Amino acid sequence: MSGIGSGYDLSTTTYSPDGRVFQVEYASKAVDNGGLTIGVACADGVVIGCETLVPSKLHTPNTTRRIGAVARHAGIGASGYAPDARAVRDRARAECAQYKSFYGDAIPGKLLADRMAHYYHLFTLYWSVRPFGCASVLAVKDFDGYHLYTLEPSGECAKMRGACVGKGKSAAKTEVEKFNFSEMKCEEAVREVARIIYATHDVKDKDFECELSWICDASSGEFQRVPDALAEPARAAAAAAVAGDADAMDAT
Repeated sequence: MSGIGSGYDLSTTTYSPDGRVFQVEYASKAVDNGGLTIGVACADGVVIGCETLVPSKLHTPNTTRRIGAVARHAGIGASGYAPDARAVRDRARAECAQYKSFYGDAIPGKLLADRMAHYYHLFTLYWSVRPFGCASVLAVKDFDGYHLYTLEPSGECAKMRGACVGKGKSAAKTEVEKFNFSEMKCEEAVREVARIIYATHDVKDKDFECELSWICDASSGEFQRVPDALAEPARAAAAAAVAGDADAMDAT
């Protein structure tokens, strides 16, 4: 990097003169190059949707998933480098298992989010490692309801009502802000999340798969994939809506 960043982007342990850590910023750029991940907190649970870019026509469907359960009561979706996302997901599973083994109960959502934020931050402190090139959306159910958190490469953690990370997050955030998901049921939110993913997909990109998962009353408080009976119509309706908008634009 030339100019003000010259020499200051070689390690996460070095601040630039204006107080920036360039490797953390580079990690955030890696996240922005990954598929979009959306999380929304609803009246009866949390829905996570992910745009998983297909790298090749020879790719077997549903083999590179970016959303996964880390415990019965928690799940995580990520954008950015898939191997980094897998490492973060495995760490979250270890944290859930360790807490369950020691205390005999499921880890609270706030504590799990804080522990994962510390894990992210750990990789910004030493010259021998690099920050994770992924950002995560965490959905949890605990003793006081359902919660949604975001985790950034810097280690920043925030509780959210709606969260968007990855490519096209600005456009997706604008769409999410149009809805009051806190008063919406998860079944309805699944359709809107799918529509937003299809609507904000960059046509210049490769094909993609739309992953949909939730943790809600309909799933008995367990983090699961949205059943095909609900997910497939939602994807089909979203694809049809995008195609219809494209045809209308061509007509004008």
